[in-house]
Amino acid sequence: MTQLLQVRRDAITTAELAEIEERPLAEGEVRVRVGRWALTANNISYALTGNTIGYWTFYPAPGGEAWGIVPVWGFAEVSESRHAEVPVGTRIWGFLPMASDWVMQPVKVSERGFTDGAPHRAAMAAVYNQYQRTNDDPPAMQAFADQRSLLFPLLFTGWVIGDYLEDNGHFGAEQVIIGSASSKTGFAAAHYVRELAGRAIRVIGLTSPGNKAFTEGLGLYDQVLTYEAAESLDAAVPTAYVDMAGDAALRSRLHHRFGEQMKASITVGATHWQATGPEGELPGAKPQFFFAPGQIAKRQSDWGPGVVDRKVLEANLAFLPKIATTLRIRSSAGGEAVAAAYDAMVHGRVPPDEGLILSFN
Repeated sequence: MTQLLQVRRDAITTAELAEIEERPLAEGEVRVRVGRWALTANNISYALTGNTIGYWTFYPAPGGEAWGIVPVWGFAEVSESRHAEVPVGTRIWGFLPMASDWVMQPVKVSERGFTDGAPHRAAMAAVYNQYQRTNDDPPAMQAFADQRSLLFPLLFTGWVIGDYLEDNGHFGAEQVIIGSASSKTGFAAAHYVRELAGRAIRVIGLTSPGNKAFTEGLGLYDQVLTYEAAESLDAAVPTAYVDMAGDAALRSRLHHRFGEQMKASITVGATHWQATGPEGELPGAKPQFFFAPGQIAKRQSDWGPGVVDRKVLEANLAFLPKIATTLRIRSSAGGEAVAAAYDAMVHGRVPPDEGLILSFN
């Protein structure tokens, strides 16, 4: 039996454990046993945008269309194979379901990995369908296995945000404000905005009073303010807002504070997802949802295949040791532990310096 956690699509705080019978494999398929994976606020964003972007499409839930399985990033090992090029014992890293096991259809197989060619996944961004072989990972990668699942997807997004702003001349902004600055994607973006900037750019973090000390301690922001202090910022400075919080009231406050000096407003996440909602017309740049695979595809066209992956891998390997020490990893296994961890994450009870590594097995 495959054990999994399914979530109500229209009420993401509602989740339940379920089981499905394992079916026989067809020719060309493999069954993977899902190992250790990370749960972060990013996964809650997947649930929130599951219908609009398609994250519910990847892993159909046994409860029917009202339910979905939230994707995660982690490791798995082929436990059964009917694919000549992907033998039992092949270990992979990539986009996985909150489940104990899953069936894949490997295509485009190489020494580096493969793509899941399941027909229902064909329309999704390629980055989510690609799996990297890890059997021969170098020691530097093996040493940070848990941090790879916790941080690599978020650092990747942070790098892409920094590259997107740089690619567009920061839209004429002289400073970048990051909402939910204590989030992992938030502080990754702060690091890469400054690292990739071809000119001086000031980065300001907004966070809650309880997370202010942690965020300041990262040393990645020029200034850290609580949300309540956002109006103290100089309204005359051309500004770009990177919204990890998804808080409609906060976004409205900032737009009305900066007016026409709000040169760009991009929504990335929703750590304050309970505070999302309509806000009407806002002064300044129109808020836009940021879809990282879109910028990745542009850079692949600009630079050629493989260059983006190489640049991000080099950047992440350099940054990871500096930031990994700020996180306490908490590991849990079993269905009940997975359900409890999801409940804590979706209700915002996980502190920013804690990283959750989970497994059904």
